[in-house]
Amino acid sequence: MKYCRPPSPLFGKLAPGTLLLAAAGAVTCFSLIQSTMLNLTGLVLAIVLAAVGRLPLLPLLKRLAAANFFILFLWVTVPFSVPGESWITLGPLNISGEGIALAFSVTVRCNAILLCFLVLVADLDISLIGDALKQLRIPVKLVFLFLFTCRYIHVIRDEWQRLQTAASLRSFVPRTSLHTYRTFGNMLGLTVINSLDRAKRIHEAMLLRGFNGTFHMVSDPKTTRGDVVFTAVFFAFLSSLLFFDIYLRFSHA
Repeated sequence: MKYCRPPSPLFGKLAPGTLLLAAAGAVTCFSLIQSTMLNLTGLVLAIVLAAVGRLPLLPLLKRLAAANFFILFLWVTVPFSVPGESWITLGPLNISGEGIALAFSVTVRCNAILLCFLVLVADLDISLIGDALKQLRIPVKLVFLFLFTCRYIHVIRDEWQRLQTAASLRSFVPRTSLHTYRTFGNMLGLTVINSLDRAKRIHEAMLLRGFNGTFHMVSDPKTTRGDVVFTAVFFAFLSSLLFFDIYLRFSHA
């Protein structure tokens, strides 16, 4: 199985389990931090990781733009809905400073988390992500569920599209009516039933080929001294951010 590592002198030598653990730690840390300044520090860390990871700039900006499109809705609603000191008044609407600060904090936090995932996890092969989950002592059944979901999600999509095509050929036009709801319910039920039948056939085929509940990888990346050093430095930095955030909260209490 092919493993697409980021073309970086640093990340190219790290095991998938190390990258996955670092991404999980970054998500946990950035989600807990409440200080805007420390969130900006986390974003700077993510930008540094992106620079070291040598991610192509244009695809990276496109992915960030797609995520920030949804964050834009926060800027449309949060400054008007969060109570606080009014900064700008537009008729009956008040834009509060607390609302702007909250929207800015969420924006910085989301971009930091997304950048860390794009740098550390996005270029990993799905099969090796599953192997990394197993190395991190995630229950085997959850790992299998993740792998098979990634492998066969497109099959379920094709089944749904086939049913949609069959309905369209029978002159079905979706409307806000009981007939439309009943038709979509039948299509969803058929998709689930056909998926269960296919899953049963796949399971039987794997058993006939000697599957015993273990996936054997062609390459078996081992934890090296570089993984230990990177994990220690990365988590030390994240821990310091959490420590300072807790200190600031208690000092202002």
